[in-house]
Amino acid sequence: MKTLLRILLGLCLLVVTVWFLVTQPIFFKTPKSDSPEVDAATLESHVRTLSEVLPKRIGKESNLEITSKWIEEQLVPYGKSYRQSYKVNDKNFHNILINFEPMVKHPSEDIIIVGAHYDTAHGYPGADDNASGVAVLLNLASRLKIKNDQAEVKDKNNYLFLSFSGEEMGLLGSNYFSKNPTIDAESINYMINMDMVGRMKVDSTLAVYGTGTSPMFKQTLKSNNDKFKLVENESGVGPSDHTSFYLIDIPVLHFFTGQHEDYHKPGDDSEKLNYEGMNLISDYIYEIINDLDDNGELAFRKTKNESEESPRFKVGLGVVPDYLYDGKGMRIDGTREDTPAFNAGLQKGDVVLKLGDSTITDMMSYMRALSVFDNGDEADITVKRGDKTIEAKVKF
Repeated sequence: MKTLLRILLGLCLLVVTVWFLVTQPIFFKTPKSDSPEVDAATLESHVRTLSEVLPKRIGKESNLEITSKWIEEQLVPYGKSYRQSYKVNDKNFHNILINFEPMVKHPSEDIIIVGAHYDTAHGYPGADDNASGVAVLLNLASRLKIKNDQAEVKDKNNYLFLSFSGEEMGLLGSNYFSKNPTIDAESINYMINMDMVGRMKVDSTLAVYGTGTSPMFKQTLKSNNDKFKLVENESGVGPSDHTSFYLIDIPVLHFFTGQHEDYHKPGDDSEKLNYEGMNLISDYIYEIINDLDDNGELAFRKTKNESEESPRFKVGLGVVPDYLYDGKGMRIDGTREDTPAFNAGLQKGDVVLKLGDSTITDMMSYMRALSVFDNGDEADITVKRGDKTIEAKVKF
């Protein structure tokens, strides 16, 4: 009898074990992320529309007008849309704004501005500069709207998605908004800017400027990063629209994947963009926004303006520097024909180690070395090319 009971008990244990193993995934499923996924196809589609379709359209309105209306149409589903118009030299310009308030019944007083300029230089395609930034802006608007529509607990911050015009002419759109805000400027918590975020390199380097403009930023960037080699710059001043907000005492973060030889040239087209890299950047910014949501109003901190310390120079080498290079020297990201660098045989990827009598350790030392030369001067230059050290002469 005891033997029979043991057999029956063993069978019961076997059945329970099998049942547990079969149903275990139900109990131990990894919870789905509440982050709406990036739609890579949509990112690429938006870049192609902005860089290939819209600039070539011909009609009574300017390309800038057509582009602004297209962006407004894309943003309409995400909130209340309106445009801020202004004139420069009798030409009409428009900033496109979408206001999204997750807590409709009890709207927050804190507003996050997510921005990217939509104008291009010289009518070139501008896939990286700055269709990439606008595409990520549209993606973030969609993700934050979906998240808050589905969530029981809404975001504490409100959002203003803002696409600027006139950036290439001197930050015209963001400067106009900062001086003529459509909202109470005191309610702006912080500003995120995306400009040229489409050319991430194989080492996943991502530059983030403005990291010193609030004490919260550095730790937030670090704790949410497991994908990028970050190059951080504390200054809130730089050659993009975040500067206009920093100058009215608003914390800023500016995202940038680096300079390249197609900058402001016809070759800045959609085929050369890293869309997977753009996916990762959108993910990263989304997580940063979520992380900062329960921190209330961020403290603002003034930073040293590094551009004021930059030396002035009369000549140029004729190269595109790799601003994200963090090794010793100044790495060349591209050269232009009929320039001192090109005529001296310098190539993309060369690292300048010495110019004249000056040792080059970084971008600042390169600029200081360059500042001592006048037009017509000659100088020795030493570069590292792969494993070789090459010496040449440049004539300015």
